This record gives sequence, structure tokens and C-alpha cells, in this order.
Amino acid sequence: MPKVMIVDDDRNTVKLLQTLLELDGFVVEVAGRGADVLPAAENTKPDIFLMDYHLADMDGVDVVRELRKTEIFAKTPIVMASGLDVEDEAKDAGVDHFMIKPFEPSDLAPLFNRLLGV
Repeated sequence: MPKVMIVDDDRNTVKLLQTLLELDGFVVEVAGRGADVLPAAENTKPDIFLMDYHLADMDGVDVVRELRKTEIFAKTPIVMASGLDVEDEAKDAGVDHFMIKPFEPSDLAPLFNRLLGV
């Protein structure tokens, strides 16, 4: 089963997305702070990331830049979501797909499967 890491500091959002993605057959890992992402990802090796733009401790684009610097996650698909129009900044950082919030959670599994080539 594909493994997704949700990077978001909103617990309600994380719970909802985790439940829906698990029902769609994904294994879900969670990181609530940007600083936790790289150590957690190195440990769990997710196949794809779902990254919020605004995190409590840093911007999601900074996390994306750090992931892209590592050999293991240089090519791992990253989907970023934000209520702001920051798609250009996100894409420049290395995001594979950008979504404006609010988005339809049911759109995630087909998107992830497409990005993973499943």
C-alpha cells in the first residue's frame, strides 16, 4: 500500500484526511511541524507528501526545499495545499501539484495514484 505523509498542523484537517486516505488504501504518516518532516520521512520513507503551505514553525515551501535537497526525496511527489495563491512559489520550490483550499478530499486518492503511476 502506498504511504503518504500529511504535513499539517491543523489536527481536525489531519484526522479527516487520514481517515479518508486510509479508507482509500493508503498508509498515512503525520508530521505536524515542518521541523519534524525530514527526520520522520527518513524513518518512514513515504511515497508521497501532502504539504500544507502554512505550518506553525515554518512555511511548507521551506520544507519542500529541504526535502528536494536530499537524495532520497529529490523525486518523491509532493502535493501542496493553501488558501492563498502561492502556486508559483510552491512550484519553484519543487512541488509537483498545487491545490487551492478548500479542496474536495475525495480528489486526493485519484491524484496521488496518478502521481505515483498506480
